[in-house]
Amino acid sequence: MKSLRQRNIRDRIMEGLLVLSTIVVMTPLLLIIGYVFINGIAAINLDFFTQELGSPARAMQGQPTGLIHTILGTLVVDTLALIMAVPVGIGAGVMLSEYPDHKLNPVLRVMNDTLNGMPAILKGLLAFALIVKPMGTFSGLAGGVALAFVMIPIIARTTESALMTIPWSIREAGMAIGLPRWRVILSTVIPAARTGLVTGFLIAFARAAGEAAPLMFTSFGNNYLPHNWLGMIFGPIDTLPQRLYSLAISPYTDWHTMGWGAGIVLLTFVITLFAMARILTRQKV
Repeated sequence: MKSLRQRNIRDRIMEGLLVLSTIVVMTPLLLIIGYVFINGIAAINLDFFTQELGSPARAMQGQPTGLIHTILGTLVVDTLALIMAVPVGIGAGVMLSEYPDHKLNPVLRVMNDTLNGMPAILKGLLAFALIVKPMGTFSGLAGGVALAFVMIPIIARTTESALMTIPWSIREAGMAIGLPRWRVILSTVIPAARTGLVTGFLIAFARAAGEAAPLMFTSFGNNYLPHNWLGMIFGPIDTLPQRLYSLAISPYTDWHTMGWGAGIVLLTFVITLFAMARILTRQKV
């Protein structure tokens, strides 16, 4: 009886410590979210989502300003990055998971870990050398390449983890009926791991969406909405992380408030993506 009471007391103490640890971890996050919303909620209105930023004179003359070009630019650049990163990341993950004894895997794993640990600004410089200098202009395409370098190692690692959860018997069943190994992987293994793969894509997308440093050397920024989609891909384009930084260091109070508003949009965007990833993970379990 005494032993049972001691175990219950220890259990409640540990449960209390876990709750306290959770509160300690969540408090800074909640403070950041609250501070961003308090400072930026005044900027959130219809004009914010329908108008361009334009020049400082536009705001001084009382004309409506917003960040529609920045929001669309973020979606364009991040989507381009995802399109480029998904095939490469999946290919690397398949190699690491399905061919564990291949002689290239040690090199591939080191390269993937190195790329994942490399500062994002160096990835921007690499995209600058590969895309911006040959094209002679900053562009959304260059920004997409820079963010693709951010996404690839994340997608590769999550793809490897997702494929490793699929029982090996499924692969053996496919090869037992005469299917080549590549066909088994494409037709059976990858579809079976689709929930884990999509989760990895969302995590990589959210991770890249908050990067500002590599975009300063690639997409550069633009205060106006390009005339067409080609202008958004092959010309300078604005993105939320980069615009948030430029608004924060500007000398105009109205732009500071708008920067906090951009922070709200970016924070909501990232939290939504991570929430979707968590929902998919729970469905998988």
